[in-house]
Amino acid sequence: MRNVHPPQVAGMFYPGDAKTLDAMLDDCFADARTADIGAPKVLVVPHAGYAYSGAIAASAYRLLKRRADAISRVVLVGPAHRYPVHGVATTSAESWHTPLGDVPVDLEAVSALARMPELSINDSAFRGEHSLEVQLPFLQETLGDFSLVPLLAGDIRPERLADALSYVWGGKETLIVVSSDLSHFHDYDTAKKLDGATVEKIETLAGIDLDGGEACGCRGISAALIEARRRDLRVTALDVRNSGDTAGDRNRVVGYAAFAMEDAATAELSKPDRETLVTAASSALAEAVATGRMPEARLPADLSPPLRAKRATFVTLHLDGALRGCIGNILPQRPLYADVMESAYKAGFADRRFPPLTAAELPRLTVDISILSWPRPVTFADEADLLAKLRPGIDGLIIEAGPHRGLFLPAVWTSLPAPRDFLFHLKDKAGIGDAPLPHDSVVRRFVTESFGGAFVAS
Repeated sequence: MRNVHPPQVAGMFYPGDAKTLDAMLDDCFADARTADIGAPKVLVVPHAGYAYSGAIAASAYRLLKRRADAISRVVLVGPAHRYPVHGVATTSAESWHTPLGDVPVDLEAVSALARMPELSINDSAFRGEHSLEVQLPFLQETLGDFSLVPLLAGDIRPERLADALSYVWGGKETLIVVSSDLSHFHDYDTAKKLDGATVEKIETLAGIDLDGGEACGCRGISAALIEARRRDLRVTALDVRNSGDTAGDRNRVVGYAAFAMEDAATAELSKPDRETLVTAASSALAEAVATGRMPEARLPADLSPPLRAKRATFVTLHLDGALRGCIGNILPQRPLYADVMESAYKAGFADRRFPPLTAAELPRLTVDISILSWPRPVTFADEADLLAKLRPGIDGLIIEAGPHRGLFLPAVWTSLPAPRDFLFHLKDKAGIGDAPLPHDSVVRRFVTESFGGAFVAS
C-alpha cells in the first residue's frame, strides 16, 4: 500500500469536503486584496483557519495563477506547533491527501535533504499539525499538479535552514512557501504596532533574526530573507491584518500577513505604478520650486502594495539630455512612493554639483527612477579578482574605504562598458584615485529596476 499522509485539520481549519472547500477558496480569492507582482519566487502566508486568514493568504496565492504552468515543485516550510522538533522534520509519506486530492512528495529531494544532520524523517511531528496542510488546498487550486517538499522547522539556526532552502531552490519550476502567522494574543492596537514593526523588518530584509514573538514561523521567514539577500530578491507586503479585522474580537488577536519575494533584477512595477512614481517625483520638484521646501510625502489612500513597500531609490534628473542631479538612498527607510519624492527633491536641490533647480527648467527635465536591491558584499582577493566578478550592465557598485565612498548605478555601464574603466572612475569618484583599493575597502553590489519619463506638469 502507498504511504499517504492523511488530512489532520480538514473540517476544522478548512472544510472537509471538496465542494464546500472549493466554494470557500473562491470566497477567499474574491475577498483577497490585489497587487501586481510579476513572478514571485517565495511566498510568506498565514496559516490560521480560512475564516480568519484565508483572504490574506489568497492575496499571495492569486499571484501564481499567471505562471501556474511553470511551477512543478513547492518547498513548503512551517513551524511545528504540536511536537518538539530538533532541527527540521519531514515525512516518509509518498503523498499528502486533502479533500481536493493527492499531492505527491518529491522523494528524491527529501532523500537528498535528509543527508543534512539537522533534518530527520519524523512522521510523529505532523500529527495534528496544521501549518503546512492548510496551504495545500490553495496550492492545488492555483497550480493543479505539483510535487511537495514538506519541512517542519524546529530548533534550527536560520542560516542552516537557509542552506537547506538553497539546496532545493531550483529555478522557475520551484516555488518556496513559508507558512507563518505574526504576533499572538495581544490586544488589537498592540498587535498592529508589533506587526507593523515586523512587516518593516521583513520588507527591508532586516528580519534575519526574527523571534517567535514576532512570527511563529520566524525561522522559515529568516531563512528566506537570508536567501533573499544572497539572491537579490525584493519583498512586498501584500496584505497585513489580524483576526480582529477578519473574524474575531479585538481583545486577543493573532496577526496575519502575506508577502511576495521576487527577483529584483527582473522585477517590474506595473505601468500605472511607474507613472504614479514619475508624477510623484515631478510634483515634489514643482512644489519645492514654488515653496523652497521639501514637500511632505502623504501616501494616497489607494496606493498599491508595491508603492507602499519599503524601498531604497535614486532619482536622476536630466536637463535637455545632460545630467542635472542624482541623489538617493542605499538602504530602504520609507515607502517607495515617499522615498522617490525625497530622492527627487534632493536631486534637484541638494546635489552640490549643481545650483538649485528653477521653474524655467522644469518643463525640460526628464526623471529617471532606480529602485535598488539590498546591497550585498563582494568578497575579492584583489582588484583583478573584483574586476572578474563584476557583471557589466547588471551591477551597481558601492565602494567604502575609510572616509572614501562612491556609488555607481548600473546605468553608468552605458558610458563605461569596460569593467576596468567602470572601477577606475568609481574609485576616482570616491576620492581614491588611481591607487589600489585600500586593504579596509568594503565593496557591495546591487541591482536596480530603472525607468523614467518626462517631467509631468500638474
